[in-house]
Amino acid sequence: MNLHEYQSKQLFSEYQIPVPKGQVVTQLAQVAPAIEAIGGDAWVVKAQIHAGARGKAGGVKIVHSVEEAEQVAEQLLGSQLATPQTAGKALPVNALLIEETLDIAEELYLSLLIDRSSRRHSFIVSAAGGMDIEAVAAETPEKILRVSVDPTVGLMPYQAREVGFALGLKGEAFKQLGQMMQKLYQLSLDKDTSLIEINPLIRTGENRLVALDAKLNIDDNALYRHPDLVAMRDITQEDEREAIAADHQLNYIALEGNIGCMVNGAGLAMATMDLIKLNGGEPANFLDVGGGATPERVATAFKLILSSPEVKSILVNIFGGIVRCDLIADGIIQAVKEVGLTIPVVVRLEGTNVELGREMLANSGLGIIAVDGLAEAAKKAVEVAGEQTK
Repeated sequence: MNLHEYQSKQLFSEYQIPVPKGQVVTQLAQVAPAIEAIGGDAWVVKAQIHAGARGKAGGVKIVHSVEEAEQVAEQLLGSQLATPQTAGKALPVNALLIEETLDIAEELYLSLLIDRSSRRHSFIVSAAGGMDIEAVAAETPEKILRVSVDPTVGLMPYQAREVGFALGLKGEAFKQLGQMMQKLYQLSLDKDTSLIEINPLIRTGENRLVALDAKLNIDDNALYRHPDLVAMRDITQEDEREAIAADHQLNYIALEGNIGCMVNGAGLAMATMDLIKLNGGEPANFLDVGGGATPERVATAFKLILSSPEVKSILVNIFGGIVRCDLIADGIIQAVKEVGLTIPVVVRLEGTNVELGREMLANSGLGIIAVDGLAEAAKKAVEVAGEQTK
């Protein structure tokens, strides 16, 4: 689960990680009071969406008066913003973060993520922070330093000192960096983050470090431990179908093909999509209904698949291990009746009571195409999808 910048900075403040003075506004009438509370003679207005590179997309503006801030707020609030990180989709801007401007002497990069290869927390740091950090990683990777944290001892002081030396920090900023890294590590442990990113981490003219930006991703599998973080979820920033799927314990990702897929098990779902591609087709989605597929969940899965007008056939590939195949077949039949399918459905069942399940599908009178093997099922789904497009 992603958090907005202002939400991430709220957590930073709880852990005494320095951030600029700021106010969140969701209405035009809140702009003037926010600027008065912040003080100063210049401010930064930032669109709040779940994506980076907002500045390049016109979502970050510096203003020098209340009137100018209100003009920018009027343009941004309620608008749609697409950045290089939104994959061509525009996200709604429902909130703005207005912050004080600071004297920036240097821009740095600091992040903390879960490194799955080493199964440890890793700090990623660079003296070349700012908007073009991706280019730095691609063109001059030697400018990026990785520090792996041993979970048995945690972040060691010498590791923070090594980072400080690598960044060329001195005095108060050098001391502050070690404290900040320890607090970020503790925040990650406490809140089960998969990523914390500060880009840029600035060094001010007074030689102080401030998190000018903040990005936090929370591990979805740990959300049951954090109802306070779940309350921060902004579903307007998510794909509507993926949000509905999550509410029904389904794993769904929309793709651009025309063959809908409903499978139980992520590995089997990937193999199913591979076979569709092998047979010249394009999957319209990834959809894992899980091991405990119920008629209700199957019906929801069908509705999600059919939400794409491009879908010309559906391939159902279920291994009945935890749930018997006859129960799965009953769920498929009920779902097809409920949603009123008009496109071909190819079903491959395997596992407990598979013969009974296939018999139920064959006798349903719904034109469901029951197939024995997965390779045959994928080939058939591609074939009938092609017939639909003629």
